[in-house]
Amino acid sequence: MTIQKAALAITALVGGAAPALAQGYGAPTPPPPQPQIERPPPRTAPAQSGQAAQPAQPTRNYNLTRQERQAFQPVIAAVTAGDWATATTALATAAPAATSNDGKYLVGQIRLQIGINTQNRAFQSQGIDEMIASGGALPTEMRALYENQLEFATAAGDTAKAQRAMAALDAMNPNDPTRFIRQAQIRANARDYPGALGFYQQAVQAQQRAGQAIPAAWRQQMAALAYQSRSPDTMRYFREWLAAAPSPSSWHDVLALYASTNASFKLDTYRLMRAAGAMNSERDFIELSEAANQVRAFGEVKAVLEDGLRRNLITQNAGYARERIELATRRAADDRGSLAEGRRAALAGRDAAAALAMGDAYYGYGEYGPAAELYRAALQKGAEAGLGNTRLGAALAMAGQRAEAEAAFRAVTGPRAELAQLWLLWLSTRTS
Repeated sequence: MTIQKAALAITALVGGAAPALAQGYGAPTPPPPQPQIERPPPRTAPAQSGQAAQPAQPTRNYNLTRQERQAFQPVIAAVTAGDWATATTALATAAPAATSNDGKYLVGQIRLQIGINTQNRAFQSQGIDEMIASGGALPTEMRALYENQLEFATAAGDTAKAQRAMAALDAMNPNDPTRFIRQAQIRANARDYPGALGFYQQAVQAQQRAGQAIPAAWRQQMAALAYQSRSPDTMRYFREWLAAAPSPSSWHDVLALYASTNASFKLDTYRLMRAAGAMNSERDFIELSEAANQVRAFGEVKAVLEDGLRRNLITQNAGYARERIELATRRAADDRGSLAEGRRAALAGRDAAAALAMGDAYYGYGEYGPAAELYRAALQKGAEAGLGNTRLGAALAMAGQRAEAEAAFRAVTGPRAELAQLWLLWLSTRTS
């Protein structure tokens, strides 16, 4: 005999939120943002009003025995009425009577539906397992079922079950690049970050062989895994993520992290963050203003702090910022009077440090042409090439001389080479 009921929904929600990186600045200074390995929750169907509607399911005929039909009538009535407490009790009574494949499948399907509507994750997981084991699931359902089983098992730390589900998914489509992502997730959950990164690399290679674009989310996860692994290629992975998703938020997070591990390059890093329009926390404005103050770029100190206050992004340190603006304004007034003479002396003299300092001062006032001239002079007088070319490239970039800026950044070698590559990446996104 048959009983006709609309198949209950199995909705797979794909986890995809970007890692939330810590923000803010205060005293003491909070740690810089740390990349987080994304662990998507198990896929469940939405149950509350306001959430996405469940997709329509085709009508299906269930081959049930007479005893099964009688046993299921009370639970089906309770499900139809949305009486989940009664449905739970009735399912416990009906389940032992399910002997056919379709009957066992229906037990799991109803348990899943109850779990969805009561936010009972254990019921959802058990329902998925019962549907898979029943022998009554349609071939078209098996992928979604195993994906849900995998993610429930991963969240529960049941590695053995997760691996069985993953093996079943791999057998369904051995050429699917996402199978490597599933393996990477299991490795990441076990804190085997190098192993997880290796599976992501295999996924990228498979995707490329298939002629498919690499999702930006993969690039983001690879960067986080490389960071957690302390890979020497970490910044390369971060640049690949930025190239795939060059948003102000991603620029901010990468540069804040870079600055935290390269304190001596802080001025040039935060100058890039400002150029990229990626300064979005109080910490950013304070860090850049202090770095600029150390090189006596008083115009930059004033401009940066005023910008942070105007955008209401400096709050906890607002009093400090106003004091620094007042001091920088006085120093800038004194500085301006001797700027032209200092420039002439620096260009005429032999002191590379003096030319570099004057270049910083002009950069701080937004006079990028004279700054570039002075940075070039500093290089000619023997300034350290990595520092000089980084500052020269930044000044030329801000002056709109893209080709010349790129040449300067490409000349940077040694410890500053990674930072120069970040400047070059930002330049490549410029439309003019």
